Amino acid sequence: MNDTNTPEDVAPSDFIRDVVQGDIAAGRTETVVTRFPPEPNGYLHIGHAKSICLNFGIAADFGGRCHLRFDDTNPAKEEQEYIDAIKEDVHWLGFDWGDNLYFASDYFEQLYGWAEHLISNGLAYVDDLSAEEIREYRGTLTEPGKDSPYRGRSAEESLDLFARMRAGEFAEGSHVLRAKIDMASGNINLRDPVLYRIVHASHPRTGDAWHIYPTYDFAHGQSDAIEGVTHSVCTLEFEDHRPLYDWLVENLPTPSQPRQYEFSRLNLTYTVLSKRRLIQFVTEGHVNGWDDPRMPTISGLRRRGIPAAAIRDFAGRIGVTKSDAVIEVALLEHCVRELLNKSAQRRMAVLKPLKVVIENYPEGDSEELEAVNNPEDADAGKRMVPFSRELYIERDDFMEDPPKKFFRLAPGREVRLRYAYFLTCQEAIKDESGEIVELRCTYDPETKGGNAPDGRKVKATLHWVSAAHAVSAEARLYDHLFARPDPGAENDVLEDINPASLDILSGCMLEPSLTDFPAGETVQFERLGYFCPDPDGTKDAPVFNRTLGLRDAWAKIQKKGG
Repeated sequence: MNDTNTPEDVAPSDFIRDVVQGDIAAGRTETVVTRFPPEPNGYLHIGHAKSICLNFGIAADFGGRCHLRFDDTNPAKEEQEYIDAIKEDVHWLGFDWGDNLYFASDYFEQLYGWAEHLISNGLAYVDDLSAEEIREYRGTLTEPGKDSPYRGRSAEESLDLFARMRAGEFAEGSHVLRAKIDMASGNINLRDPVLYRIVHASHPRTGDAWHIYPTYDFAHGQSDAIEGVTHSVCTLEFEDHRPLYDWLVENLPTPSQPRQYEFSRLNLTYTVLSKRRLIQFVTEGHVNGWDDPRMPTISGLRRRGIPAAAIRDFAGRIGVTKSDAVIEVALLEHCVRELLNKSAQRRMAVLKPLKVVIENYPEGDSEELEAVNNPEDADAGKRMVPFSRELYIERDDFMEDPPKKFFRLAPGREVRLRYAYFLTCQEAIKDESGEIVELRCTYDPETKGGNAPDGRKVKATLHWVSAAHAVSAEARLYDHLFARPDPGAENDVLEDINPASLDILSGCMLEPSLTDFPAGETVQFERLGYFCPDPDGTKDAPVFNRTLGLRDAWAKIQKKGG
C-alpha cells in the first residue's frame, strides 16, 4: 500500500477468508487469485471500495494476486474517462494490480468460440423473440416458463445466424443467443438466459469490429476461468446467478474452474449507491460532477479530503457477512476523524471574520509566535504565525449581551488568544444599521504564549488570524447530500436531497501558511473542523472544502451504548 497512515494493525478474518484458508489447507488452491471487475460505465463509489479492499486484501493476506478486469461488454454506456478514473481510484485507495490489468474485450474471440461450442453441442440457440416476448415466455417466480418457438432450431441454422449477427446483418433486438437449460427451473436465471445480444455501437477498445456483445453472465465466469481466478467474490445480488456461473464453466472447455462466493453489499445511511441514480444526479445537475464532495464516489470522497487509509479502516470495521444491514455513516466519519486527529496538521482560519483592533499594541508592529502543528504528534513540529495590532476572530465568538453559559468574548471580558495573549474587549463598534463591525480591545503583554504570570485564569481560548497577513479564501461547507437517513424510502429520492448540503463562504481569512498547503492533504482548522484544498483554488485565491466538523456522532453513540 502507498498510504502509511493505516490505523488497523490486526489482519481481518471473515467467512470468505475462512473458505480460502480451507481450500489452501485441503490442497484445492495453490496460488490465490481474486479479481475486481468493474463495469466502466460510471465512477466507483464507496460500495466498490468495500469490494476492492476485500479482493485485494484476500490476495495480499494469502500471498496471491488480484486482477483488475474491466467488464467492458456494453459499449453503449462505456467511456475511456471511466476506465481512467477507476484505475486512479484503485491506486489511490492503496492497491496495485501490477501486470494483471485485463479487459473482458481481451477475450471476445475466445468467448465467441465458446458460444459456438455451446450451439454445436445443443446447449444454445439463436432466438428471434423480442426482449418483451422473452420476458413473457420466461414465466414468474410461481409459474414455469415456456419454450421459445425457436428453441428447437438446428445447430447449423443457429451457427449461421450467430455468424451473421456478428457480421452486423441484423438490427438490434432482432436476434439473441440464449443458453438451452431449463424453462421450468425454479431459478429464473436458468430459464434459457441470454448470452449474446446485438449492439451497433463503437467499443472504446475494439472499435467497430464487433456487432454482438456477451452478457455479464456469459463473460464474467469465463473471464475468471481464462485468468485462473480461484475465488470469484461478488455481492449478494449475484447469488441466484451462481448456478448459471457454474453451469457455463462445467459445459465449456475452460482452462480452470473458479468458484463464486457472495457477500452483502454496502448500505449506508444518508447515502445512495445506485449507479443509475448517481448518473442521474450528475447528468441532471443535482451535483457538480462525479467528484462533487457530496457524492459517495471515491473521487468525491478524495476531493472532500477523506484519506484512503480511513476508507480502508472503515471497510475492515464493517466486516464481510452474508447479512444485509445498513451501516451508520457516522461510523465512516468516526474512522476519518480518528485518523485525522492523529495525522492532520493544525492551522488557524476564520470563516466569518470580525475585526479586532488591539488599541494598546504598537501601530505598525508585528511579531512571530510559535504554534504547534499537531498536539497528537510530537514529530509534526512547530511553525511561526504572525501577530499584529489588527486581527480577525470568528463573529460567533463575540456576543454583546451574552447568556449565562457563553464564555467567549463580550464587553469587559478577558479571553485567551491561541498561542498569543490575553485579550479584553473594551468596545463594540457598529455601523449605521446597528451591526457590529469592529471590536476595540486591549491585550496584556505579560501573557505572551497564553499564560498569565499571576496565575489568573480565563474560560475561553479563541483562534484568530492577523489581518495584515491574512489570506482571503473561499470555504465550501459540505453536509450530507440527503436530509433523510433512508433517502427514497417514502418519496422519490430527488425529493430527499438536502437543500443545505452546501454552504459557500467567501471572504474567509486564513493564516498565510495555508497558501502552501499540499493538494490532497487534509488540515484541521482549529475549533472548526477538517478541511482540504480544492483544485478550484489558486495560491492567491484558495478554496477549501470542509471534510468534516470536529464533533463525532459515532463516538457518542458508542459511549451511550457502552
